[in-house]
Amino acid sequence: MTKMIKTMMYRIHGFVQGVGFRAFVYHWARTLGIKGFVQNEIDGSVTVVAQASEENLKEFRRYLKSGPTLSRVESVEEFEIPFTNYKDFEIR
Repeated sequence: MTKMIKTMMYRIHGFVQGVGFRAFVYHWARTLGIKGFVQNEIDGSVTVVAQASEENLKEFRRYLKSGPTLSRVESVEEFEIPFTNYKDFEIR
């Protein structure tokens, strides 16, 4: 049985820059076998594009909602986006 691969975009709002959020996301993406990227946005939010099985994305989203110790996640927007064949996960 093959697992359905989805590509999701998450926009995380709150106190999420300058607190190790991208490194935290990178760690969990690599741990869960997620492909894509994480980047800071000019408005102070963080964007994450993640590609994996629905099961792994569900677990990953829980980490995005909690964030690292020094962060304060206020909201996580979530959108399914068209498939792109990411080879790895990177910090941009």
